[in-house]
Amino acid sequence: MKKNVGFTLIELMIVVAIIGIIATVAYPSYVKNTQAAKRSTAQSDLMKLASFLERRFTENNSYLIAVGSTDPISSAACSTAGGCTPALEGGIIHDDYNYSFSGTPTQSAFNLQAVPQNNQVNDTCATMSYSNTGVKTPATGNCWR
Repeated sequence: MKKNVGFTLIELMIVVAIIGIIATVAYPSYVKNTQAAKRSTAQSDLMKLASFLERRFTENNSYLIAVGSTDPISSAACSTAGGCTPALEGGIIHDDYNYSFSGTPTQSAFNLQAVPQNNQVNDTCATMSYSNTGVKTPATGNCWR
């Protein structure tokens, strides 16, 4: 008598069910960890931009910069709030957050923000900000570690 070699349909369905259960548990954890990693990158970027602004303040006694000056923060001069858009140094692009000033930067104050976009829109921390006084928002939910 000849013995058949292979898998039965029941065995195959059990394997598919196990893979489905593992995927159901693992995928949300993967998404959560990916969002946390991208959030950490955005926090690092905010701190880097704030560092540039503090260096500007040290050199010019103002967070704004005169028209016609080169500026590591903005492609345009920061003499007016409308002309001031923070940007990371050339070549660094992070598509998950849009960096901008929240409100109008002045000679003595600024408030940077990272607004989530693309895959980060569903992140629980939403928009994060950092001010010249060191205030970080949101302050709850372990968004800033």
